[in-house]
Amino acid sequence: MTRLRKGGSTTRLDSGGAARRDMRVSWVLTVLSICLSALATAAGAEGKRKLQIGVKKRVDHCPIKSRKGDVLHMHYTVGVEAELLDGKLEDGTEFDSSLPQNQPFVFSLGTGQVIKGWDQGLLGMCEGEKRKLVIPSELGYGERGAPPKIPGGATLVFEVELLKIERRSEL
Repeated sequence: MTRLRKGGSTTRLDSGGAARRDMRVSWVLTVLSICLSALATAAGAEGKRKLQIGVKKRVDHCPIKSRKGDVLHMHYTVGVEAELLDGKLEDGTEFDSSLPQNQPFVFSLGTGQVIKGWDQGLLGMCEGEKRKLVIPSELGYGERGAPPKIPGGATLVFEVELLKIERRSEL
């Protein structure tokens, strides 16, 4: 037993009770720490799943905007954003581009001809507009990747320019 003097009075404290209380506090803090860690991990994972769209060049005159079913003529450059254990590092590795050949990539938007990140990230775009798309693996090539250039789980970084929109006439 320990005697403590507080405010002129003597209080007896059972050291076994103090040890049990300390263990309960320690246990509660451990559980709280695990819960906060799980929440932070879940929030970080949720943030990774979002497509990021940045407009690099706007156009003044935009008579039509891209929509599902349009045939788009695009220039693009793509690299991989590498993920490390201690965070993210933009690798800067450019592994494909339509620019050196001056051959635009032509496809139909919203029909599954391209990765989901493009089908979503190129909607509402104007001819002449440039965008930067940061596409999480879930909207790109997934956990399998596209070896050898695109590792599994890779976040893709595209610089795109919409050169031309071909609108199919509606029936």
